[in-house]
Amino acid sequence: MGNIPLLDISTFNDEQLSVWVVAHFEKAFRAKQISEWLWKKNVSSFDEMSNLPSGFIQTLKEHFYIPKIKIAEKQVSSDGSIKYAVQLHDKHWIEMVLIPAKKRSTVCVSSQVGCGLNCRFCATAHVGFSRNLTAYEMYEQVFRANQESMVHFGHPISNIVWMGMGEPLLNYENVMQAIDYITTAKGMGMSKDRITLSSCGIVKGIRQLADDKSKVHLAISLHSAHLEQRSDIMPINKSNPLPALSNALVYYYQKTNQRITIEYLLLNGENDSLEHARLLAIFCKRFPVKINIIEYNPHPYAVFSATNKQQQALFIDYLKNKNLVVNLRLSKGKDIAAACGQLAKKRQA
Repeated sequence: MGNIPLLDISTFNDEQLSVWVVAHFEKAFRAKQISEWLWKKNVSSFDEMSNLPSGFIQTLKEHFYIPKIKIAEKQVSSDGSIKYAVQLHDKHWIEMVLIPAKKRSTVCVSSQVGCGLNCRFCATAHVGFSRNLTAYEMYEQVFRANQESMVHFGHPISNIVWMGMGEPLLNYENVMQAIDYITTAKGMGMSKDRITLSSCGIVKGIRQLADDKSKVHLAISLHSAHLEQRSDIMPINKSNPLPALSNALVYYYQKTNQRITIEYLLLNGENDSLEHARLLAIFCKRFPVKINIIEYNPHPYAVFSATNKQQQALFIDYLKNKNLVVNLRLSKGKDIAAACGQLAKKRQA
């Protein structure tokens, strides 16, 4: 085909692929076969598509590529968590984490190469933003994690959390397409009830999620209910301020009737006072919530430190006395930099 660049076949939806197939003198049903090989069977090459004519396989190879991810490195934590350094087809890097718990396992998925939101407590902010991941790249993280869970733990993954590198609601369409393949018969057939999207509070994305009635769970990385302070540690608050976020969450609950998870990272001397707890309790009054208190995890770029156990307990007790549901979430994988806020893979090809 000369110097004509190959196209990423995973970016073609069913209708587009069908049109392309017919235009290249094959029956339309071949598009469904290709899609099944690509997503449900997750093949690595066109040559594996054994029910396609050999001549048509050659035509596909002349026009398309399959953007496979490559697990280049594994690190196993003392708690059993596994962090994967994943190389993409264009030599960018991301990380994903497989987290075991009794007879369950959760995969923590990345949505972007790096992140551009510059949250001051997060290592990913220091990587910078390169690009959004495609639906297929996110789907493949889940598919491969499922295989890894079978190998290491003897059972498939039970839960998926979009809490890795990047902001999923700034890659909305691709995330939703990945979820569609993960949760339907054309892909993995998992339940949407097992999926959680974690967002820094993208108001437009939250409202769209509500309108789409996606049925996945929503978690908000809040980390401060003080307007000025949240803008300092999370610059996204300047364009998506707390009042607008609160209104969006009310709207989300009205549309979905789903409880919202509030994630709150305790930073020593920054957001851990009883006054901060009071503001958090006020923020959570307008909709049903579960609050996950998270211990700060150190990383090479850290400018904060973790709250001590005594202050942590006082903070949690205050919230519980306000009849809020509060859990202390113990992050796994700290010793391999796989815990909350520690993902920061950036390599040269």
